[in-house]
Amino acid sequence: MDAGRRSLPQLLGEARRWFDDALLAALEADGAEQVSSTQLQLFAVLDERGTTVSELARRMGVTRQTAHKAVHALVDVGLLEQVPHPTSARQLLIRRTPAGRRAHDRATDALDALEHTLTQRIGARSVAELRTVLEMPWGEPPEPPGPTG
Repeated sequence: MDAGRRSLPQLLGEARRWFDDALLAALEADGAEQVSSTQLQLFAVLDERGTTVSELARRMGVTRQTAHKAVHALVDVGLLEQVPHPTSARQLLIRRTPAGRRAHDRATDALDALEHTLTQRIGARSVAELRTVLEMPWGEPPEPPGPTG
């Protein structure tokens, strides 16, 4: 790879940070409870009916301990709650509280505004193409190559 060329994962990470940083700033300006990028990501992957900590960790690509810590911080500020799992006495479901639903709605509105800003900056066609490519199924990650000999 060209030494001056950034890798695709770097570019995707920078794009994600653009949205995260702008969203956090918009929420702070709106007077919303301050959250971290990890907590923001957790909120984004949470199901309406509730999600276990293990499933949240899997969806976020983090350890169960990291997800657990983020959940408890959001429970402490009243944005999430833990409720009994309907089919497992050993598990709890994590779901948004009414305040958490309002925060999620504000975040959704802010993300819509950010997408509009991006459309103004890079064009509607570019945004549509980007969305199309990112929504395509990529399949499972490839197996690592075998040893060469």
